[in-house]
Amino acid sequence: MNDRQLTAAWRAAQVPPFHAMAMSARATEWARQGHEVKYLQVGQPSTGAPLGARRAVIEALERGDSLGYTNAPGLPELSHRIAQHYFHNYAATVAPERIMIVGGASAGFTLAFLAAFDAGDRVAVLEPGYPCYRNTLIALGITPVSIPVGPETGWAPTLAQLNEAGPLDGLVVASPSNPTGTALDAATVSSLVAHCDQHGIQLVADEIYHGITYETTAESFAGHTDRAIIINSFSKYFSMTGWRLGWMIVPDHLRDEVERLQQNLYICAPHISQIAGLAAFDCTEELDGHVRRYAESRRLLIDGLHAAGIDRFASADGAFYVYADVSHLTDDSMDLCGRWLEDIGVATTPGLDFDLGRGHRFVRFSYAGERSHIARACELLAGWHP
Repeated sequence: MNDRQLTAAWRAAQVPPFHAMAMSARATEWARQGHEVKYLQVGQPSTGAPLGARRAVIEALERGDSLGYTNAPGLPELSHRIAQHYFHNYAATVAPERIMIVGGASAGFTLAFLAAFDAGDRVAVLEPGYPCYRNTLIALGITPVSIPVGPETGWAPTLAQLNEAGPLDGLVVASPSNPTGTALDAATVSSLVAHCDQHGIQLVADEIYHGITYETTAESFAGHTDRAIIINSFSKYFSMTGWRLGWMIVPDHLRDEVERLQQNLYICAPHISQIAGLAAFDCTEELDGHVRRYAESRRLLIDGLHAAGIDRFASADGAFYVYADVSHLTDDSMDLCGRWLEDIGVATTPGLDFDLGRGHRFVRFSYAGERSHIARACELLAGWHP
């Protein structure tokens, strides 16, 4: 290999594994061997796409629609429907031309990072936080700068922390967050927007768990600024993970760059998925029913974890996770999750996925799946001894 090839290979080797998916593979193999497994490791709704979305797809297929490429930004009617969604739900005016339909939030983050940052730029990411922000930045040669958050800061970054991190080119925040479920309030959102504007920091907001909140509502950055990149997805609230469909709200100064990248990297989001997504906006009664079930599962899991002696965790305002401190059980959450799987058949995700510095003391539990799995898993955890 020449020096350039060695550098590229080294950078790829720095991308850590996504432990939630690795644990899913282990759990699947454990089940294949005949063991009973209770799945609390992946943030995937157990429900499928809403009925109206499925019917729209069937109708399109029966009509014989070509379902070929759309334009790179996606179906105009879907962009307009998303713009209406922001106006009605957040009183935010978003021009449809600023909306890019993408192949899931993962594609949206790749496009955002490529359009907004250069190799070597410094982009702040929160720990604990979704690992693929950090890992995608590393893969693109961008430097992730970890900002540790915890209960003392409400699991949100403080302006002092951002200042102490040194010069920043970008900041990635999520609300509600994966893995903590924490939702940022309006004052925090406004403060972060003002700080980024003042210091020339490109803000990237992950809002893919919007629609799934409990005692609070999620505040959209769209109601506070038109300079942030905002990313959302049909995977969580809309229960369409495998359809690989999401959207970006793009600032005017990045619109051309994002569209050109979309044209070259992905061409467009899947046409059939866009048809389903358009119809899904008319399925809120069914989808809100899912959220009510998540609320019941949340209470079941929290009560069950308390009974199992696991009682220190983030507030879980939204999404469908409980991020718990298990330091009274272990200082190696990777080992603990492996033992839980093999000893009692409970699949969970080690906190190391979300926090390289402190994640060895935490485990994420998902309550997106079957309620019977949650109840039985908590019984098994209560009876387990290190």
